[in-house]
Amino acid sequence: MIAFVSGPVAALAPDSAVVEVGGIGIAVQCTPNTLSGLRMGQQAKLATSLVVREDSLTLYGFVDDDERGTFELLQTASGVGPRLAQAMLAVHTPDALRRAVAAGDEKALMAVPGIGKKGAQKLLLEFKDRLGAPIGTSTGIGAPVSTGWRDQLHAALIGLGYATREADEAVSAVAPQAEAAEGTPQVGALLKAALQTLNRAR
Repeated sequence: MIAFVSGPVAALAPDSAVVEVGGIGIAVQCTPNTLSGLRMGQQAKLATSLVVREDSLTLYGFVDDDERGTFELLQTASGVGPRLAQAMLAVHTPDALRRAVAAGDEKALMAVPGIGKKGAQKLLLEFKDRLGAPIGTSTGIGAPVSTGWRDQLHAALIGLGYATREADEAVSAVAPQAEAAEGTPQVGALLKAALQTLNRAR
């Protein structure tokens, strides 16, 4: 198993990164939250999980071991594959998922694309004794952001290779969504929306 990859970031895309390891480019599937912390040409170290299928080998990358462990644990539930597990971590940090399960918060799980009310209820039952209590030692990249979301989003877009002007326009385009959000806006969700506006503009 490949436990982690470490090296300069050679390429960034909306859902993946390429890390150069020993002269070889390793493609790693990542959430927007993880990608927002990467910069072209800069050193990166990602905890990884290799998912083996009959017709593919896919490497998933994470900010830390806790996120990777949660990703692997989520897949022990029936009906949860790597894509849904990754989607859950794109919307919530590991601690946010633990809090949601501990509180029986269906709406938190239903915020994940692909999870409906019945699915959320089923997952709450399955995860009740698996995820454990929130650690709460750090907020992590994927934590909800109460202040400074504009700066973080702008930096993430620049890191993905967009020009300053494009990043400025994308931040302005998603500002209404951020301001209308209940509670605190999440940079990961805003990054997805910003990338969609940029793709439409091109």
